Amino acid sequence: MTATARDRLIVGLDIPTIGEAEVIVKALGDDVLFYKIGYQLAFAGGLEFARDLAADGKKIFLDMKLLDIDNTVAKGVENIAKMGMSMLTLHAYPKAMRAAVEAARGSDLCLLGVTVLTSMDEQDVIDAGYQYDPHTLVLRRTEQARAAGMGGIVCSAEESSAVRKIVGADMAIVTPGIRPAGSDKGDQKRVMTPADALRSGSSHLVVARPIVKAADPHAAALAILNEMTGAL
Repeated sequence: MTATARDRLIVGLDIPTIGEAEVIVKALGDDVLFYKIGYQLAFAGGLEFARDLAADGKKIFLDMKLLDIDNTVAKGVENIAKMGMSMLTLHAYPKAMRAAVEAARGSDLCLLGVTVLTSMDEQDVIDAGYQYDPHTLVLRRTEQARAAGMGGIVCSAEESSAVRKIVGADMAIVTPGIRPAGSDKGDQKRVMTPADALRSGSSHLVVARPIVKAADPHAAALAILNEMTGAL
């Protein structure tokens, strides 16, 4: 892959208001190309904001983690594809993935299968009723996502090396839970530094709190971009 660090860094706008998001986007300027919008901002006007950012030339990763009956997933994906989004997540359930892939056919929307949330460890997976440990569940869902024709996988950087062996060079591996050395893990349990994540096989890194909560978000983003560049 020849993409630069700027193409691979996705800044998570995990903040409560559009006004705060606008401040972050302005502060980061042209140095950041890619933004993630999830539930928190989506339900505060973030979908229109996502359209506006896309119209301004930014790439948007819409983190909706869709999961529903096939028809509902398909109709949602059809409309999201029309919004000009670059990436969209859905939970990596085979039927939902197949419906989404068919609905996105012919568009530029990259569909990402969410395997196991990076806030979950083995006990969390057991409590949710799965018979697999997180690593095994990630690999099983990766195989299913590849078979369904998905564009990529969302997983912990701890699993990205094993996932890359399954998906090959063409599928995206998007990893949240990225934390620069010495930063607070927060509620994440399976984390890795930006450089190590890239070396492990991740193609895109989602970084939220270490940038948006930093005293100087622009400086924090540049430091991460520099670390990523050194690893590419």
